[in-house]
Amino acid sequence: MQKRRLGNSDMELTALGFGAWAIGGGGWAFAWGAQDDAQSIEAIQRALDSGINWIDTAAVYGLGHSEEVVAKALKGRDKRPYVFTKCGMVWDDGGKVSRRLKADSVRKECEASLRRLKVDAIDLYQVHWPVEAGAELEEGWTALAELQRQGKVRWLGVSNFNVSQLERVRRIAPVTSLQPPYSIIHRDIEDELLPYCQTQGLGVIVYSPMASGLLTGAMTRQRIQAMPDDDWRRNSEDFQEPKLSHHLSLVERMREVGARHGRSPAEVALAWALRDPAVTAAIVGARSGKQVDGFIHAGDFRLTSEEVREVEEVLGSGSAMAPGGIYA
Repeated sequence: MQKRRLGNSDMELTALGFGAWAIGGGGWAFAWGAQDDAQSIEAIQRALDSGINWIDTAAVYGLGHSEEVVAKALKGRDKRPYVFTKCGMVWDDGGKVSRRLKADSVRKECEASLRRLKVDAIDLYQVHWPVEAGAELEEGWTALAELQRQGKVRWLGVSNFNVSQLERVRRIAPVTSLQPPYSIIHRDIEDELLPYCQTQGLGVIVYSPMASGLLTGAMTRQRIQAMPDDDWRRNSEDFQEPKLSHHLSLVERMREVGARHGRSPAEVALAWALRDPAVTAAIVGARSGKQVDGFIHAGDFRLTSEEVREVEEVLGSGSAMAPGGIYA
């Protein structure tokens, strides 16, 4: 699989990385429903055995559980992949999640993630969501820079930041990468963020390139109706009318384009997201080895400019172009 350098780091990333959001399991604010840990471990190991060389998780995924599952999957492997995680989303004893970037909180989160992941250093430590209150954003980033100097984290990144927020933290310490949502139905980062990152030499690792499962080709109305109560997607506008019909029509066009190459709609969706030169790599979640098999070759798939236009013409001027949904 093709590799690309991430921003100012020394890391050469495969075009696809394993996303560990859903494997956090159920019972928390942004869950995807219950998940079997054995299947999660199988999915991670299948991805790594197939060539993926990085994993992206977060402390808040499953309230720490995702990081623990990642550690179990990596135990005993001869070669460890790059391990990325995030801070700034904390929870109380009742499981209520909130944003916090006070220095003492960031330091505690880092130590907890190191323990759960069973690593000596986190390869990319990212602020999960910005905090706008006062100077807390600057305080948190200063704490991250100190953790980097201490060798507890190797590189620093951010997620869900805008240009103004990036500028604020870059005055304190360099930013290696931005992690924004990006898919053919959520394209708002194209106007300002992607050009900014390309100009400034920031890496970009996009999440939800398959729109949280909508663009895989496996999503149906029946499957959505059968989602468990604690699957956050039940409350997402993307999975409800009037947007849902438009999205499913897009998937059928992607299916037609992919069929010419023996590719799935999921692979078309990933190739579309990776087509932009500002995008370093894409995070792809999986809950089983079979799901990994369905997308693993997308990193080497390229759409022609004509095929890109063919897929995009389904969007027209409809609401699918607008940002929306819930992202954790």
